Amino acid sequence: MRDDDNEPRRVEMKLADVATLIRSKNAGPFFLTFDIMFSNEENYRLVKASQCLNEQVFATLYKCPVSSVRYFECDSALAIKFSRPRPIIQGDLGDGDLHGGQQYAPLMAIDIPVRENWAHFSR
Repeated sequence: MRDDDNEPRRVEMKLADVATLIRSKNAGPFFLTFDIMFSNEENYRLVKASQCLNEQVFATLYKCPVSSVRYFECDSALAIKFSRPRPIIQGDLGDGDLHGGQQYAPLMAIDIPVRENWAHFSR
């Protein structure tokens, strides 16, 4: 028997199952902002401590340079935010999301490691 057999097994949950709100929107005609909000401090701290959300992960997910990504942790609001330049200026030819509200979906599928017996599922 191994020493770690009594340790809870690590499993993964999707960010969409841990966060209360994941959204994107315009931050003026040249930038998009992404908000990930939590209803309780435990879920927020879990995601923050996992380091599964950072500039590199976001840049890879959205195929943009890391240097263009801005990352903010807002402890008092239990929120994590990203901002990046819009790939196409708002309203320009080829802009398929005039309000920037449809860009959040890839964030929902990010895996967040949790203990198997983690009980704070209240979103």
